[in-house]
Amino acid sequence: MAEVTGKVLDDAVVLSLVGRIDATNAQSTQEDILKILADCKNIAVTIDADRLEYISSSGLRAILHLKKDYPDLKIINVNPEVYDILRMTGFTDIMTVERAYRKVTVDGCEEIGRGVNGTIYRIDEDNVVKVYNNPDSLEDIKHEREMAKLAMILGIPTAISYDVVKIGDCYGSMFELLNARSFSKLIANEPDMYGYCVKEFVALLKKLHSTRVEEGKVPDMKERALLWATFTAEYLPEEYGRKLIKLVERVPEDDHLIHGDYHTKNIEKTGDEVLLIDMDTLSAGYPVFELGPMFNAFVGYSEYDPDHIKAMQGYDIATSQRFWRDTLAEYLGTDDEGYIRFVEDKAKVIGYARMIRASIRRGGMDKEGKKEEIEIWKKHLMETLDRVDSLLFTPCEMTVDAKVSNLPEVQEFIEGFLGFMKADPQDSMQINVSAEEIFVNIAHYAYAPDEGDVKIKVETGSSPQRFTLVFEDSGSKFDPLAKEDPDVELPAERRKIGGLGIFMVKKSMDEVSYEYKDGHNIFKMTKFLGKGN
Repeated sequence: MAEVTGKVLDDAVVLSLVGRIDATNAQSTQEDILKILADCKNIAVTIDADRLEYISSSGLRAILHLKKDYPDLKIINVNPEVYDILRMTGFTDIMTVERAYRKVTVDGCEEIGRGVNGTIYRIDEDNVVKVYNNPDSLEDIKHEREMAKLAMILGIPTAISYDVVKIGDCYGSMFELLNARSFSKLIANEPDMYGYCVKEFVALLKKLHSTRVEEGKVPDMKERALLWATFTAEYLPEEYGRKLIKLVERVPEDDHLIHGDYHTKNIEKTGDEVLLIDMDTLSAGYPVFELGPMFNAFVGYSEYDPDHIKAMQGYDIATSQRFWRDTLAEYLGTDDEGYIRFVEDKAKVIGYARMIRASIRRGGMDKEGKKEEIEIWKKHLMETLDRVDSLLFTPCEMTVDAKVSNLPEVQEFIEGFLGFMKADPQDSMQINVSAEEIFVNIAHYAYAPDEGDVKIKVETGSSPQRFTLVFEDSGSKFDPLAKEDPDVELPAERRKIGGLGIFMVKKSMDEVSYEYKDGHNIFKMTKFLGKGN
């Protein structure tokens, strides 16, 4: 027995087929369909097969007749058995046919992650489901699956959805995560894992930020940040609003990956592997656009309500603030509190702009408590804008090929820190000359005739102001300090050509040292700034 019902909308008709369509009732079913469509011309027709149990060739002929009159005909909610018949007979090639979505419940399931667009629940030991907030989220799911596949192709460890399901009125993506535990859970319940979580959290973040993506493959994060800044500027005094927008506009274009919602609930440990999940916010841009939302997740959202972090991440505000600070230190490669605060301020500019916009758009100005929260964020944003003149920063460590052609990149890296420390021209000159001598020496001799790289790290300190450069390469063992200093008092005709470079380094810097350790040459030189001649 078959039954046909129809729902006529303004620009579409949805036909529901129920039961079995076979040789005994295919003709009458077709007639019932035509009656419903009698007054419907030039309109989209959809067959909802949610309760269609069976269809034979007779029923297929009825659908084919309908397809000829309504070229955009599509069939949705098809069960696996009926879908197999449609696929076998080529109907899936001539029209849109959508499978029915398996129904899943998350009642009583553990929440293991929460992002901008949805919440992740553990269904069983091996599987999790991300439930999207938007009931009409099929396009969002498709986008996230594409982003996850792209990330995996580019070498970012992530999970890819293997199924789309229905959860109540919403849709969800199913993922296989065997015995996975989020970093939030590890931090909250296993204190001994804290150091591990910091290092792995940052290692994955650095891998993400060092991965280039082809233009147009992912959204541009700078465009989003400009939306945040432009909106928030309307709620600030004019001079602050202008400065906020200009700071974002001056950030250079960048083709490196950004996750966009990077926090400890979106990092999963499964066995010995660490996976990044919740990939719908994947984009490209300068890393300050990542650090801003990270600041929000660990600090910003909890400034007005310290209990917020417990609800979101599962650990207290003190742990969250500590993790944020330790993450920045590990990411930047420094324990210098001054430089950490210097970069944190840049993250705050982006973070506060985003939080203010989001809260106002959700009606925060009209809600008790939310308005006060917005005012706190505005106050902190303006205080930060008074201190910040650029959103650019440099991690304290870089690795480049040991080639003289890379000298300008090395010098730019060093200049960024000298500017931060407000080094005077004499100190800057001596540090730059010394750095050039060491780098060029490595480039010429460390790997010859082969090639290799050199790691350069900046270490800074205060009381007194200390600037240290560490050069590390894995080339031939060579101690530049072992060479005898040239006699600079000899007349020109008696002096040897060369040998002045290392001598200049010794004279320009306050401390120099060399060691060979674990197959690496490590040259370290320190300048105490502001001493004068």
